[in-house]
Amino acid sequence: MSFLDGMPTALKSLTTFFAVSALCGVLAVGFLAPVTVATWAAADSSAKFFDSLPTELEVTPPALVTKILAADGSLIGTVFTQNRTPVTLDQISQHAKDALIAIEDYRFYEHGGVDPTGVVRAAIANLRGDRQGASTLTQQYVANVLKENKLARGGDPAAVLTGPKSLGDKLREMKLAIALEKRYSKEQILEGYLNIVYFSTHAYGIQAASQYFFTVDAKDLSLPQAALLAGIVNGPSVYSPTTQPDAALERRNLVLDTMLERGYITQEQHDEAVATPIELRLSPSRQGCAYAVQAQYFCDYVLHQVLNDPAYGATPEDRALTVQRSGLVITTTLDPRLQGPAQTQVDATAGANPDRWGASLVTVQPGTGRVLSMAQNTRMLEGQGLDFVTSYNFNVDRTDANGNQLGGAGGFQPGSAMKPVTLAAWLSEGKPTDQVVNAAQRRYPLNHPWRNTCARVTGAFDDTTVSLGTAPDLRNNDEGWYRPLTVREGVYNSINTATFASAAGLRDFCSIQRAADALGMHDGEGRAAPLDMSTLGNLLGGPNVSPLTMANAFATFAANGTHCVPISITEVKDANGNRLGGQTPQCRAGALSPDVAKAATNVLQDVLTKGSGYHIKDNSDRTISIGAPAAAKTGTNQFNSQTWVMGYTRGLSTASFFGEALGNPEDRVGRNVVINGKFWPNIDGAYIAGPQWAYYMRTVLVHYDRGGFDPPPPHLIRAGAPPPRP
Repeated sequence: MSFLDGMPTALKSLTTFFAVSALCGVLAVGFLAPVTVATWAAADSSAKFFDSLPTELEVTPPALVTKILAADGSLIGTVFTQNRTPVTLDQISQHAKDALIAIEDYRFYEHGGVDPTGVVRAAIANLRGDRQGASTLTQQYVANVLKENKLARGGDPAAVLTGPKSLGDKLREMKLAIALEKRYSKEQILEGYLNIVYFSTHAYGIQAASQYFFTVDAKDLSLPQAALLAGIVNGPSVYSPTTQPDAALERRNLVLDTMLERGYITQEQHDEAVATPIELRLSPSRQGCAYAVQAQYFCDYVLHQVLNDPAYGATPEDRALTVQRSGLVITTTLDPRLQGPAQTQVDATAGANPDRWGASLVTVQPGTGRVLSMAQNTRMLEGQGLDFVTSYNFNVDRTDANGNQLGGAGGFQPGSAMKPVTLAAWLSEGKPTDQVVNAAQRRYPLNHPWRNTCARVTGAFDDTTVSLGTAPDLRNNDEGWYRPLTVREGVYNSINTATFASAAGLRDFCSIQRAADALGMHDGEGRAAPLDMSTLGNLLGGPNVSPLTMANAFATFAANGTHCVPISITEVKDANGNRLGGQTPQCRAGALSPDVAKAATNVLQDVLTKGSGYHIKDNSDRTISIGAPAAAKTGTNQFNSQTWVMGYTRGLSTASFFGEALGNPEDRVGRNVVINGKFWPNIDGAYIAGPQWAYYMRTVLVHYDRGGFDPPPPHLIRAGAPPPRP
């Protein structure tokens, strides 16, 4: 309510007269010489206040759209608080510029920031009961800049955008407008205004408004379209063509009438435009990773890599403001040539009604750590095509997706996919793959003499002491394997007792921990703590490990022992194109001995040709060949509810997961179940995760190195073969 409301008409008229007179006097002072101002100000408190106001306006860039891009420059997703795309004045339709000036400030090119004539005219109109504004475009620009400055400092948007203005606020805007006109040209002010002004919650600035309402660029706005947008700025909710079409049409035609009156258009143009119906072609802005064009969950992973990085702000709140308002361009490692097939494959794995069985694929490039694809068979929002909806990222550590919030699924039990760690330890001690171990031994009691120099081995397998906390005797999946086996045969057939016999044959059990560390193994919580391999159950894949960690570990084998930290961001630029940061490759050659990596790969190739991976078959029960040299390891947890294939070529390392993704692994046993219309007596890593891996890799491996692996050194293959000369 105005302070004039409720006054008698005569008193209201008298009060308004004096208020207008005083305001005009203050405005006059703003144009007078400094000496005159000082003399007059000494006698008038209003002028004193006006004279004390600042003349400098900090024009901070308005909030811009942050873009997350794939490696090829294609869009992944956008993040913003205000959908705005700045354009230069020559990229804006002349109709739009003319329409805005005609309806909002037809004396724009004549005044010096404040139009005293307009102030008097508006005051008199308001006195008659007609609401009429007096702000020039320059004043409106100043008001918008002040709002943006408050928002950039973290002000409450509701309070900033809707808070009331005092007479002091208006005077401040006037003085700043006068000063602004002395620093900037009319063209610069007009351009700034058109890029900052609010049109709707979907559109800030003329370019975003053009795209939202008409799906055209600002330079291509027609006369009736330009007039409609010019009419909106006076009251975006009152004149919204989406919710108030009649009011919007009336306002548009008023703009056209004014343009004709001011000589911007001809009578013919006017009549044709007035006769044109409002024809909207809405393109709603959809920001955030839930609306990503591709790779929703990779987008979320990347976004939180930035939000967790102090390089982009001292506090989480600072970093959030940077991402939401600064118009960053974040270029990532994602390869759309791999992402598309990955998404297609995981969507097909469990079908359109997956009964909440999770399927995921994540690929890392060996030797660089670049995350090339990340897909899962869910969506972030209802109505996006699949019944399985979740914000949890199956492929990453629990804290990778949302910093300290629980955004990642936290990993899954890799089962036998963990056995290559013990193989690497065996090889690191110079032991050959064809050495025979006693896979008949099933009992490792509490007092077993493990040779360990770094930590006490915990856990035991012994039927006779289960009451003391030991696990039952070791079991294999099939009964025929409790016998002496070569280490190679034990790995490619995934024999549990052979893995333990290998561990028992080590000179130092700590070799397993060193191998796990070299491969970058850590649990799915993402706390950067190494996976504790002194716990016997971990040798068989008991702890939760994320698919990304597994893919990266096997990439170390593919890269002949070079381990790289996974990276997802190659470059971050600000709105002006200046480089702010990015993730540089962090690779360590020889993290694992090259000879050990080559020998491990040689064994893991057998998994696909004669071992557990031989059961990766198509619907016609034919073995699926990916068409290039490859190595792999299957994995299944004890409940058959979390299954894997970890496989790689020279150029790609991919973790393929299928199973219970959100609940406890024992909550749903993967036996006697129907998946995608097919009955499974039990789910094994080769059965569903296997074809998912093979079909995907067969499609995408052409884009990366698919040559043969380097041959292993003979002394790590055959017992008695001489080691290479130093």
